[in-house]
Amino acid sequence: MPTNPRPTEVRLCKSAGVLTVTFDSGEKFELPFEYLRVFSPSAEVRGHGTEILQTGKEHVKVIGVEPVGNYAVCLKFDDGHDTGLYSWPVLYDLGRNQQDNWSRYLKRLKDAGYQRN
Repeated sequence: MPTNPRPTEVRLCKSAGVLTVTFDSGEKFELPFEYLRVFSPSAEVRGHGTEILQTGKEHVKVIGVEPVGNYAVCLKFDDGHDTGLYSWPVLYDLGRNQQDNWSRYLKRLKDAGYQRN
């Protein structure tokens, strides 16, 4: 397995609501738009070292994917968010840790008293 997996394909599947990323390691991840939005690597979400809980993103859509050099993509969301650069390591980490990240996010929402629609 490569030490720094690189994507061989990044595909926006609007009808399914996912960004599909296939890596040269053979791994393929289907990353839901809401998941990508609430785990954006931007300062708006990451704050200064602490994740800022994002709510109300259940129906967010990715309306564009722009390459950034040969190391990342910038996702454009329909809620106006477009400042997170999803580097290859970030996308790989989001894919590999999707189940744990999502469980932690749902727990944080519950603890905050937020009901998802």
